[in-house]
Amino acid sequence: MKALFIGGTGLISTAVSALALQRGWELTLINRGQHKNNLPAGAKSIVLDINDTEAVKAALADEHYDVIADWILFQPEQADRDVGLFLGKCDQYIAISSGAAYERPLRQYIITESTSLNNRYWQYGRNKRQIEENLFRAYRETGFPVTVVRPSLTYGDTQIPMAAGAWGKPWSLVQRILDGREIVVPGDGTGLWTMTHNTDFAKGFVGLMGNRKAIGEAFHITSDEVLTWDEIAITIGHAVGREPKLVHATAYQIARFIPSAFGDLLGDKSTSAVFDNTKIKRLVPDFVCTTSFAEGVRRSVAYFNAHPELKAIDEEWDKAMDAIVEADKNFHP
Repeated sequence: MKALFIGGTGLISTAVSALALQRGWELTLINRGQHKNNLPAGAKSIVLDINDTEAVKAALADEHYDVIADWILFQPEQADRDVGLFLGKCDQYIAISSGAAYERPLRQYIITESTSLNNRYWQYGRNKRQIEENLFRAYRETGFPVTVVRPSLTYGDTQIPMAAGAWGKPWSLVQRILDGREIVVPGDGTGLWTMTHNTDFAKGFVGLMGNRKAIGEAFHITSDEVLTWDEIAITIGHAVGREPKLVHATAYQIARFIPSAFGDLLGDKSTSAVFDNTKIKRLVPDFVCTTSFAEGVRRSVAYFNAHPELKAIDEEWDKAMDAIVEADKNFHP
């Protein structure tokens, strides 16, 4: 079985690439060659910019794939580009959407694949919704064999995830805990959330690859473990042997000091979100998430300790955290 990944060297896709190769897939990656060290052993590489459509057409002129998956779909026009490039070139096309495409605010905290896609707060989520609409329209009109997957917050060894965290330099959060400084938790800390380890996500994704019953359908791929944001923060602290000091702030209070967090919080992480995985389990019975968040974050901490060069601190984010904490102290003297 042959697969082509557009991207394939990111946090989530690297785990999928590794498992696909382990299960015998012949895998080729198209990317710009900027993350050569992440190229999985055994995969072929085509160094191209996917936006150079003529070069892509020439490179794939004599190829046909069982599966093509695009890991870097962020704009609706990119979905239209892929339909033009890959119609007739594959038996299944998998698009990576997002749980952020669902309506916000949610009317109920348990989300199924039929929950309305209508994120009023975050452009990222609206773009993912439009990408899905364009692809499913192509499926209806031309038979383009699309499958959509909707991950939520998926992490791996190189990420320590937390709402209002420093995503580009995740050790910043851990360092605050180690230094005995407060970390900020959205809301009152009781909001429910789902963390999924990338190796668990890979089981669901690879299980859908080549599965014809998945064509024309959308699927969650998330863990069934549900935690509050306070529990998530405390679990991160325990992974480094410290009890974290928590300060609670609304999404609006956080966005006052970190404007870029507005969409990510109001449009995603400040509302409880629990994902129903019944649908994918019917098609992929062996999809079982076995990495708890406690285990996963311990692995992440161990990875950072083994790679101290990754322990960079986001100074701007750190100052914003201090400002939020100080504002809270003034409000609660």
